[in-house]
Amino acid sequence: MQSQTYTLPPRRCRSGHKGTYGTVLGIGGSRGMAGAVALAGRAALLTGAGLVRLAVPDPILETVAGYSPEYTTIPCSADSAGRFSPDALDTLLTHAEHCTALFLGPGLGRSVELDQLVPLFLQKITKPIVVDADALNALATAGMNRYEQPIIFTPHAGEFARLQTEDDRRQTAAEAATLNFARQHNVLFVLKGHRTIITDGERLAVNTTGNPGMATGGSGDVLTGMIAGLVAQNFATLFETVRLAVHLHGLAGDLAAERLGEESVTATAILDAIPGAFCKIMR
Repeated sequence: MQSQTYTLPPRRCRSGHKGTYGTVLGIGGSRGMAGAVALAGRAALLTGAGLVRLAVPDPILETVAGYSPEYTTIPCSADSAGRFSPDALDTLLTHAEHCTALFLGPGLGRSVELDQLVPLFLQKITKPIVVDADALNALATAGMNRYEQPIIFTPHAGEFARLQTEDDRRQTAAEAATLNFARQHNVLFVLKGHRTIITDGERLAVNTTGNPGMATGGSGDVLTGMIAGLVAQNFATLFETVRLAVHLHGLAGDLAAERLGEESVTATAILDAIPGAFCKIMR
């Protein structure tokens, strides 16, 4: 198990510009779940990404755009329920060519078409990507592959159970199960929960920050954005970068709980505490 040391991002260069710190493309959202992709996009910005672009179904574009003026939005073809339609694939692939890192899944929703769109999209990209929420559920339905590009899965326990085979679910030890899954599918795996586990199939670390107040809707979306925002800056290995993101996420939750009490921690409160968490570790 890895010790609790972290590779921190370097101090910002005086001659740096927004392109220096990477571009994140976030893909997600659907009617009724616009907040998830907006939270993730805002988290990527607060974690230091130079540019963030959110590709969302056209019916929710104004809602997502209104959450934060700092990211840009990309309208995509939608079905009658306000979810991505299969026609969105070409738009997503075009914009994926111009980013440094991606995230996929927050607020995506479920449909037969999305169960086909998600694995097809993953087959065609090479950039580092964080896969979360309903994108994981789509893969659970469509079937898992062994991936070649840098890919990060961030399930909670229920989503992990859906990704596993029946034989895999018989393993009682979470650490052994995550190690085996990461090794089998060549993914960097983040099992969210009390003492979040991070593993690439060889190394394994257990996070020590965070509190029960973070068991609230949107908290995982914030983590997804934070991981993508740090990965886009390309300052350390993928494993070390993800460990730092998980640590920072938990630390932000701890700062929010200190200020508000655990019962009143929300995803927005975690977002608001990210700058303080950054300052604390950078000192």
